[in-house]
Amino acid sequence: MPVIAGRRCGCSLCRQDAAHPDRERHREINLLMGLLPPEQRRLYVAMESKRLGKGGRSLLSEITGLCLQTISRGRVELAALLSGTPINAPKGRPGRRSIRAKYPEIESVLEELLADETAGDPMTRKKWVRISSRNLSKKLAEKGYAVNYHTVCQLLNQMGYSMKVNVRHRASTACSPDRDTQFKYLAHQKSAFLAAGDPIISVDTKKKELIGNFKVSGQSWCKDAIEVSEYNFAGAAECVATPCGIYDVRMNKGYVWVGTSANTPTFAVTAIKSWWLEAGRRVYPDAANLLLLADGGGSNGSRCRAWKYQLQTELSDGLGLTVTVCHYPPRCSKFNPVERRLFSHISMNWAGRPLSTLELMLGYIRGTTTQTGLTVEAVHLEGDFPLGQTVSKREMDRLALQPHQTCPNWNYTITPRRHDDELVIGT
Repeated sequence: MPVIAGRRCGCSLCRQDAAHPDRERHREINLLMGLLPPEQRRLYVAMESKRLGKGGRSLLSEITGLCLQTISRGRVELAALLSGTPINAPKGRPGRRSIRAKYPEIESVLEELLADETAGDPMTRKKWVRISSRNLSKKLAEKGYAVNYHTVCQLLNQMGYSMKVNVRHRASTACSPDRDTQFKYLAHQKSAFLAAGDPIISVDTKKKELIGNFKVSGQSWCKDAIEVSEYNFAGAAECVATPCGIYDVRMNKGYVWVGTSANTPTFAVTAIKSWWLEAGRRVYPDAANLLLLADGGGSNGSRCRAWKYQLQTELSDGLGLTVTVCHYPPRCSKFNPVERRLFSHISMNWAGRPLSTLELMLGYIRGTTTQTGLTVEAVHLEGDFPLGQTVSKREMDRLALQPHQTCPNWNYTITPRRHDDELVIGT
């Protein structure tokens, strides 16, 4: 009940006897109470009730109109003040611990659950998840972490995720019925290769870039805007660069081979072969198996015969590797790790800066780093890779290609072929 200046005493003695000797004292208490803020009221009443001794708390409650709990709280605060303890220090039973204090590793566990559920735009920092917060809460509970789905939302916000409305960029198309099955199988394959210590690489070809004084999307810090050519004509460019990216999932390392020819399966496989000869076999000296994550279309598409033929002849036969390929379903390329973990950071690194020379472009790629420890190597891949390579059905039948039982069009393993009982290994 609020206390105001001039409040009439509510004790039984004053009500029964208008000439009670303590009536004036009670009026002074109520007058002073009306001039004090709530925090000081509690302390003052606590002090008065302590001075009165037994029954003082009940009497002061009748005089001032404060409830017994408020006066008791004031006594606790007064005792803390007299002992030198901060008034706001927690007393009695402690409050509920935060999720971070209860589970210090909760973010890393949540990151593992989101590893196969996260997609991102390769040109921005936007990222999103396919799974709901309620299902994430259930998966955390299965791992022994009791986290409410509201708390999961808070953790996702702190980790850079947020709820977004749909933005229409292109006409919607129907998803494949095997989409979720393929994502689960991809997660299973990655877990198996990680447990075995075998390399996992995510590959894709970034969009072509005009080398010259042309406009590049994005902004950069500068005093004056950089003047570039009015039109972006390929004929006026020094060359057209095609970056082929390889992201080592286990080592968080990026490799980019930049060619100036066409984007063909031969170009993509040559880049992968160069990665193995220059870095892969050094990082994984005992590896005989390789998991390759690729998009469903383009030069490394699941239907491309030349892609599979080059993998057989150059990687499997030439290097003695057993290559397992898992393609992402159609229209799911942004879930490919190379897109959001490599290409997005490269694009942001040269945002707003014209790629005037090929060496400058390679320099921007090599200078790409992240707080999670990503480093990138970039090499100019020389050579001509013409379009139009055809592979006959007879040549396809001779490949040592074994489709998997799960989504066989998207998952297959290519093993080295033997000739005269000897393995043909390139140098």
